Amino acid sequence: MNYFNSKKIAGTKVTDIRSKVEEALKAEGFGVLTEIDIQATMKKKLDKDYLPHLILGACNPVFADKVLSVDQHISLMLPCNITIREIENHEVEVAIINTLEVMKVIENPIVEEYAKEVNEKLNRVLKNI
Repeated sequence: MNYFNSKKIAGTKVTDIRSKVEEALKAEGFGVLTEIDIQATMKKKLDKDYLPHLILGACNPVFADKVLSVDQHISLMLPCNITIREIENHEVEVAIINTLEVMKVIENPIVEEYAKEVNEKLNRVLKNI
């Protein structure tokens, strides 16, 4: 399996689809804790031009609590990242981390079960935008 899942959307902009992504996340119990604007950061730090590209750090506190209760070091792998970026053909791609694949490195069946549930929620986010 891939370490991410994605959906391409034509006829929109990063700024327009962001609110739909956040609404879909909220419906699945997630909130956005962090945001990185790749376009602005790369321009400022490297004077390099990028197309619009956001990384949203999303958290579902119920599941964060569950996995942290199993292993506090899992905080290294939180929050769940979602990217919204303009791609070359004037489409916007929304990509989500595949938590099921990523959490396999923990090698804990309890964590893998939680990761499966989170992955299902994030895939519904993609479906619903």
